[in-house]
Amino acid sequence: MSHNVSGFKGAVAGLSLTDVIQLKGHNKYTGAISVEYGESQGTIYFVDGEIIHAELGDEIGEQAIYEIIKWPGGTFNIHPEKTSNVCTIHYRTDFLLLEALRRLDEENAGGAANKSAGPSVTPRRTMSKIAARLQEINNITYAVLLDKQGSPVQDSSIEAVALAAKGVFLAKTGNSVGELMGLGEIRAAAVHTSNYNLLLYDSKQHYLSIAVKPDCNLDGVEAEIKAAFVATK
Repeated sequence: MSHNVSGFKGAVAGLSLTDVIQLKGHNKYTGAISVEYGESQGTIYFVDGEIIHAELGDEIGEQAIYEIIKWPGGTFNIHPEKTSNVCTIHYRTDFLLLEALRRLDEENAGGAANKSAGPSVTPRRTMSKIAARLQEINNITYAVLLDKQGSPVQDSSIEAVALAAKGVFLAKTGNSVGELMGLGEIRAAAVHTSNYNLLLYDSKQHYLSIAVKPDCNLDGVEAEIKAAFVATK
């Protein structure tokens, strides 16, 4: 017997997409969920249960999540093998879902004009002032200030821990090379690969580790970073 079922259909029978997202959060899931509705296809990426990135056509980040949650139905599939080095979302997953549902309720009630007002309190992940300022730069996906032992400053998110680990490894490697060549300790470094860019800056007490989109001009990004340093002094 066939049944007409509204909402999402996927690998977890009887659960909506928001239910699955919440379940993956509780389970500290790392991987992706692909979603499809009509001709639209999107992907939501998780690290330790937190959404770090989402794609839907030309939309990325929070807006992609909001658009996906608005779908009246669709299908989804779980991909634990699929990951992303890109981080475009810096809100907690529970807040993202609440905000998506709030926007949906407003649209259904004809209150879309008030959409831009947003919530009175935005529970953004805490981070150092300079890291928060750098993440306003378009091509920077994440930034973290870390001490010389590799511990993030004022940021306990999984993205900060991962980026700090990359940064301190680059610093130690650079310092070892500098010592072998008689050049002294590293002051700044850049790593450019086909799918990842990493910038590192050194100060007396800290390192600053910065993840940059792979297809951008690093010289332009570094110029914006220097301007941000001046603005925060």
